[in-house]
Amino acid sequence: MTTTTSHSLAIAAKGLRKAYGDKTVLDGIDLAVPAGTVFSLLGPNGAGKTTAVKILSTLITADVGDLRVGGHDLAADPQAVRAAIGVTGQFSAVDGLMTGEENMLLMADLHLLSRSEGRRTVAELLERFDLVEAAKKPVATYSGGMKRRLDIAMTLVGNPRIIFLDEPTTGLDPRSRHNMWGIIRELVSGGVTVFLTTQHLEEADELADRIAVLSDGKIDAEGSADELKRLIPGGHVRLRFADPAAYQSAAVALREATRDDEALSLQIPSDGSQRELRSILDWLDSAGIEADELTVHTPDLDDVFFTLTGPANAPSQPKENVR
Repeated sequence: MTTTTSHSLAIAAKGLRKAYGDKTVLDGIDLAVPAGTVFSLLGPNGAGKTTAVKILSTLITADVGDLRVGGHDLAADPQAVRAAIGVTGQFSAVDGLMTGEENMLLMADLHLLSRSEGRRTVAELLERFDLVEAAKKPVATYSGGMKRRLDIAMTLVGNPRIIFLDEPTTGLDPRSRHNMWGIIRELVSGGVTVFLTTQHLEEADELADRIAVLSDGKIDAEGSADELKRLIPGGHVRLRFADPAAYQSAAVALREATRDDEALSLQIPSDGSQRELRSILDWLDSAGIEADELTVHTPDLDDVFFTLTGPANAPSQPKENVR
């Protein structure tokens, strides 16, 4: 098991608590986000995701907690934290009456860039985010995906090393969402740390190195997507045989397997890990039995989410990966 030192953490929170009156929004949570990774905070509406982002980005203060962002103590030096981060909220923060370029140049002024440096930075970002053709048009004419790209481009004007993305693909169509995923991957490949909140479970599965599930102000589970999926029971490996004799031999030997005599298939409980799959394949090989198809059935993040955050929503069907 590897440990992460505080020096290699872009974001570190211990005992983070926030309440409004008698309503506790964050109930002493711990977070550790290594530099140059994507950390995703999952949770239903009202779980406290946006509150966590607002605290860590200095927009509101915590009631209690030892918090460090970009190596700076949040309480003692919030200005240094602001200089190290960028924030893109759930809703577009651009001025619709101004052009995309004007919005960007305004952000450059706010970061106190010189006129020449500001124009150079803006030109590079407009090209990087495929907004050159739309740069002179009012933002009110932009599509949702273009506005979100402009949002992130404006966030990058100050060259932050840590970016908070609070549900960045809200309201986007599937194509725009996938384009946004590409942008996020590109940022991380350049060494940027991304703190992502989302309700799109596929998004967290696609992007995040680590995921924390937040419910009722507490972290219910944390780990990689694969680690979280293995927390949920119901995973299994299905072996299908074309040869009845091979099926019978395997069924006799694998007594823990569930038989389907009509389909000539066996279902073996498994967490889908590489170790377990190798063990099954090694056993088949040593027994001289050949399965015609091996299918891994694993719970997905929907199952994890609904199991951990409550029974109000029925989990989706496990996904299948044929190997």
